[in-house]
Amino acid sequence: MTDAQDKTAALLAKLWVKIQPLVEQRLATLDQAAAAAVAGNLSEDLRKQAAGDAHKLAGSLGMYGYDEGTRIARDLEVLLGGANPSPERLSVLIAELRAAVFPKA
Repeated sequence: MTDAQDKTAALLAKLWVKIQPLVEQRLATLDQAAAAAVAGNLSEDLRKQAAGDAHKLAGSLGMYGYDEGTRIARDLEVLLGGANPSPERLSVLIAELRAAVFPKA
């Protein structure tokens, strides 16, 4: 790696630490949407908020090297874009996203 690449990697690592709470918050919204879907009471507002958070995750995770997280977040965004997302699929994708982004958590 060149010095510039090292500096970029170090900067991205610092930024990742700073945005982790926001990533966790967005994952929590997705968890809330999944729980509501399983219970059969996913509101339109929560579904749209979760779709927006999935969109934001899809747009940002790749920048930090989480390409698989980006792919899964896109799948979640598409799923949540429908009126009645499958609760089972939603739960599976969220678990996969968590594992891709926080593999040791």
